[in-house]
Amino acid sequence: MSLTVTRGPAAGELLVRDGDRTQRMFVVAVGEVTWVFDRGDVYRLEDEAAPRRTQPTHASLTSPMPATVIGINVSAGDQVEAGQTLIVLEAMKMELPVRASGEGRVRAVHCKVGDLVQPDVSLIDLE
Repeated sequence: MSLTVTRGPAAGELLVRDGDRTQRMFVVAVGEVTWVFDRGDVYRLEDEAAPRRTQPTHASLTSPMPATVIGINVSAGDQVEAGQTLIVLEAMKMELPVRASGEGRVRAVHCKVGDLVQPDVSLIDLE
């Protein structure tokens, strides 16, 4: 298997060619973290040797990168299940679902539709 990766025409766009197939991906670097968006999946690449700016709060959901909130599917007091999409963000013309990592109850929602959110800032607190 031979892959060829080239820059696409849009900022952060990569074109990955494998024979006759071409796949578009978007990549953005924020500090020591690189985010890769591929067909609705998001990958976080981080240099483990680099010092972390902040530790994510265990019971909080955050945005992986600067993004706009385009949907909020829960309210304070709602019960959620693992994998449930709680917030939908938009960044680099792609939708980014933010899902619950486990079962719990929404303690607070700290954003609203249209907000521009930053990484490592709590969007939803779970208990």
